[in-house]
Amino acid sequence: MFADRTVTPNLIDSLPPPPPPFFSVSLSPPEAKTTYTRNLFAGDRSSLYIFVSLNFWFLGFPSIIRIGKMVEPTPTKDRSSTTMTDLNMDSLVCCASYLNLKDVSNIAVTCKYLKTVAYSDSIWKKLFREQWPQQVASFSQTSGVREEYLARHTALQQFKFSDPLVADFYTNAKPYSHVFLDKNDIIFSQGAMIHMLKIDSLLNGRYSLVTLSDHNSRITCMRLFSLSETSLFRSEAQRNENVLVTSSYDHSIRLWWKGCCQRCFRGHNGPVSTLSDRLLGDGSGKIFASGGVDGTVRLWSLGSSGKRGQHALKATLFGHQKPVVLMSVAGHKPSLLVSISKDSKVRLWDTTTSSAARSSCCVGMTSVPGAPVGIKCHESLLYVAAGSSVYAIDLRTMQKAFCTPINQPQLYSFEIMPSKSLICTGGIGRAMLWDVRRSCDTLKAEPITDLDGHMGAITHLHMDPYKIVTGGPKDSYVNVWEVDTGTKTNSLSCFSYGPSPSSGCSAMAVRGWQIVTASCGEELGHLRFRDFTNASYHVSLNENEFASKFWGPQPYDDTDESDG
Repeated sequence: MFADRTVTPNLIDSLPPPPPPFFSVSLSPPEAKTTYTRNLFAGDRSSLYIFVSLNFWFLGFPSIIRIGKMVEPTPTKDRSSTTMTDLNMDSLVCCASYLNLKDVSNIAVTCKYLKTVAYSDSIWKKLFREQWPQQVASFSQTSGVREEYLARHTALQQFKFSDPLVADFYTNAKPYSHVFLDKNDIIFSQGAMIHMLKIDSLLNGRYSLVTLSDHNSRITCMRLFSLSETSLFRSEAQRNENVLVTSSYDHSIRLWWKGCCQRCFRGHNGPVSTLSDRLLGDGSGKIFASGGVDGTVRLWSLGSSGKRGQHALKATLFGHQKPVVLMSVAGHKPSLLVSISKDSKVRLWDTTTSSAARSSCCVGMTSVPGAPVGIKCHESLLYVAAGSSVYAIDLRTMQKAFCTPINQPQLYSFEIMPSKSLICTGGIGRAMLWDVRRSCDTLKAEPITDLDGHMGAITHLHMDPYKIVTGGPKDSYVNVWEVDTGTKTNSLSCFSYGPSPSSGCSAMAVRGWQIVTASCGEELGHLRFRDFTNASYHVSLNENEFASKFWGPQPYDDTDESDG
């Protein structure tokens, strides 16, 4: 083992100017410090300088280090040029051990030499211990630690365990309309009420519940937008915080932050039915859109101040003859908004057009047969689920790119996974998984697989790169499936005291290794939160077998406390 020493800026400043470097590097602030191992003193001072520069980068200070354009070193008579790959493997592994998972993954794709560094067992053992400190890892000799880390990560993402951390919360028997997971909060709506439940308090048995009751009629839509896009943003410490925006049958839209209403937006001549799925515009001055039963689309500024949101209404867009039911922001141009009305008429709006010329804001129109179920934008394509088909519309031409007939009488839900070219649709008793590429090449599209086994309509769908989660109001269980194969990985009960005909899934939210389901029985409403982070027992094994040869059983200690 080599002893560590500390290099301060004084030592760095005392070094002579190095030869033209492999990287152009600037360091700040002056009080920054780093460490290096003793054996590197064997090199000349230029080698030390380069190592110190790289060590700052390895220790992950993106605001401290700026890596400029790579330049070719100029040969000198007295010194030979030194690059990162001249350092020995042990030194680089030592530096890389300070990186997080994202940074390790980034250096793995730079070159073969650094890929070998990034795949080192010692780095992945450290990452494993940091991610799952409660797990007793017993790594096998036949596969690398990285492969074992990734295998566990994938299994957790796919909920392949029978012993997640479970917490239940009961409410009155009013149906749930929406549920979100936002950092340490479970946010859910019942009628006109919005509730915010702290996850850590739920896990500790000391419930911290905030009820937001300013709406006086049923909530129709809820969205989370970044606080930094609003006039409430004050400092960088708030950069990762969100605001909640809700619409209601009471004709209003409200913006919530820190447990109270900060803005109220009024202007619709009837119930507000939907909100845009993302903010519109680039840079500062972003806006959101709302659609109403009055057939209008309205644009609102998040930068307006004042409790009543004075001057927040930027434009009112006319054109729909029926209530607006769904909206989505174009992927290739964030100033374009797609809206669809109850009569399945699709309109494309350019929200940068002056409100004085609002009649020209509509830059494209089309229609699809059947009642609209869902819309999603990806790049320049709009996916519309309506009737018994899914349509892809090119927003540049407003022409249909392709249509996937689902061969079910009616669709109830729909999601897309563009990175894998997958579409999932929910029908009666089953969901279907489709490959968009196959659907484009054949007149009679066939699903990759059927995700069957449900009772009643599948009204709730979640898709991410690892899994699909399906549920509905007539089924007491939500099912989990591998996204690539359609193989069922788990079936999760929505109720703690047994299924009943009225205890199906009213709403659900999924975030990584966590899931919350909302169910409404005859006497109680029920939220069930599951966290698979430290789960150990694989669902495919009986209770006397352990989840994997890679991680062993966990000793029970009733003095342990979970941090949630």
